[in-house]
Amino acid sequence: MARLFSNRDRPFDMGTLPTELLPRAAGEPVPGVRQPADHGGAHADSIQGCLPEYRELFHKHLDGVPAPARAPVPDDLIARARNLKASAYFMDATLAGVCELQPQDWLEPSPPLHSHAFVLLVEFTREPKPGEPGAEWTRGTNAQRTDLRCAEIAVVMAGYIRALGWSARGHVAGQAQVDLAALAQRAGVAQAVDGVLAMPFSRRGFRVAVVTTDYPMATDLPIAPDASLAWPDDAAYLGAAGTRPGFEDAELARRPVHAGRYPMERIRRVDEPTTLVLRDEIRRVPKRADLFTRALAGDLGEKARLERARFAVKHPLAWAMTPLIRNLVPLQGTREPLQPSGVGGDLSDPQRNAQAIKALGHVLGADLVGICEAEPWMYYSHDEVEGRPIVPYHRYAVVMLIDQGFETMEGASGDDWISGAQSMRAYLRGATIAGVMAAHVRRMGYSARAHSNAHSELLHLPAVLMAGLGELSRIGEMILNPFIGPRSKSVLFTTDLPLAVDKPIDFGLQAVCGMCMKCARECPCNAIPFGPKVMFNGYEIWKPDIEKCGKYRLTNMKGSACGRCMKTCPYNREDLVEAERLLWLSIEVPESRRQLIDHDDRSGGGQRNRVKRWWFDLEIVDGVAVQPQAGVNERDLDLSRTDKLAAAQKLAFYPPALQPVGGTTLSTVAPIDRKAGLEAYAAAESPRAARRRRDGGTPGG
Repeated sequence: MARLFSNRDRPFDMGTLPTELLPRAAGEPVPGVRQPADHGGAHADSIQGCLPEYRELFHKHLDGVPAPARAPVPDDLIARARNLKASAYFMDATLAGVCELQPQDWLEPSPPLHSHAFVLLVEFTREPKPGEPGAEWTRGTNAQRTDLRCAEIAVVMAGYIRALGWSARGHVAGQAQVDLAALAQRAGVAQAVDGVLAMPFSRRGFRVAVVTTDYPMATDLPIAPDASLAWPDDAAYLGAAGTRPGFEDAELARRPVHAGRYPMERIRRVDEPTTLVLRDEIRRVPKRADLFTRALAGDLGEKARLERARFAVKHPLAWAMTPLIRNLVPLQGTREPLQPSGVGGDLSDPQRNAQAIKALGHVLGADLVGICEAEPWMYYSHDEVEGRPIVPYHRYAVVMLIDQGFETMEGASGDDWISGAQSMRAYLRGATIAGVMAAHVRRMGYSARAHSNAHSELLHLPAVLMAGLGELSRIGEMILNPFIGPRSKSVLFTTDLPLAVDKPIDFGLQAVCGMCMKCARECPCNAIPFGPKVMFNGYEIWKPDIEKCGKYRLTNMKGSACGRCMKTCPYNREDLVEAERLLWLSIEVPESRRQLIDHDDRSGGGQRNRVKRWWFDLEIVDGVAVQPQAGVNERDLDLSRTDKLAAAQKLAFYPPALQPVGGTTLSTVAPIDRKAGLEAYAAAESPRAARRRRDGGTPGG
């Protein structure tokens, strides 16, 4: 639901609700208050049986050992608190506050020597109405699901503080050593109303998590006892301060949950993607051919090999997410068929199943959900560890996109120190969502396996394309969605549950990317083509030079990874009514596209917004967070680069014949042959020639 007013002048640590308008007063919390809960119990077919193993995993990581030395963070206690609040909002907490701990807040007889509590609330998500697809799976589980999200955020926040060198422990329902409800009141994020916690400006329920720590920071005052939690005036209700408007829930309620937040139903569906896909000419590739896997094996040289293990987690916030991401892999599921269990209700209708699955994905936190057939050519051919052949095993793929967040990207260059954390947050969230969904499908008696960034046996890009979540863009190996642009990460699970599939989409992107060179112009390593699309392994694609791109991301010493192409794309827009109007203009009035591209540069699209810069520039070196040794990338738009870069551009690509063969493992080095890659790109077939060849009946080589 697009907003009326921009948040570009609102610091990220202030959050999405106008809590600065609340009166505050010192005082003690009301004792014996409970957290909000579900109004009814869960159905026998619900997902509640799939959540305990995830809660158990997350609970194991609530505590840990601090780094051996403290990070050079500001001495300013306000700056510290603002950084932690912004970090929590980055992880999708709804509200966050800080208070000092009092002896009576502890439930344990011998508590750790912690002085402060960082308190966060996570709102309940919207659920299907009774009778809507997915209702029996989700209704009555909001408290359990939200406690799991609270645990995820608490693990990351506590891990982040420990990475800075201070002690910290997360506390959530069932694993708390402190009075969660009392601290929520003390930190000013909730108020006691008739014995139950209530949060301002929302009628939804919520759950509470706390991180206790010896990390000193500025504290907040409680909400005044006589304060109203309602919207104070029309301006606040409309979101005039750039905050979430009061009408959002009512507007969302007009859409069924399975349809999601974004009106994808308005985008034109087509039988085949807008880029040519010659299925019979696609050669399946081993996972060992993935560029980052090649770097791990040493194919890209020693520096890239050494940096491979840390390039995306050099920042302490990303570092804190890594244990969960890695430990979610064993929960991803099975390839083998299962016997129907009778759980889940009547599953004979593929359309109803698909709507229920989409509703479940949105309820758990996916931003967009689509479904396609998991066609055999989408699977990798071999495992990278043992060289084991992968035989395609599931018919369907449920594909989801996780938004990396406009506000943080608005404050970043795209290749500075927060870039890796943006990716890792989306990977963590996606792995949890897909894992729980696959576990629920297995509980219903159907085989299902999640495919995350940490371990996937399916290529995500063709699945995202075929599931109708976007079109291939000039960025190349990147699907661009009409509503969130390219700033997403994908996750999926495959299954044999009968599902209705979606068609690919056409929103005019091929024409727009054909005119727009902005991602190529702004690419730090000149890896995105200025020239036309080519055919690569059966795909029509603006093929980037993945060696250039990968090496830059791996060995970027002034930042963590890189997402500059996403940052500067004209489709990376704030979620505003005005931005949506520009989208429909580009779709419905093709002659406006050139002007819209130029308008994006003139209006500063892709420039850094300093108001949104909330993170500390830190680098993990030998387990300790230090000031970045090489400095920080400080990039903004450079409109003069196009002619110079285009003239000098030499691109290589590596079709299957130039990749490690199936059965190659990480123990074997297979150096990249750049000379052959340059020759292969220069000799690439054009899509027009491929179509002519196919129309003439000549098979591809």
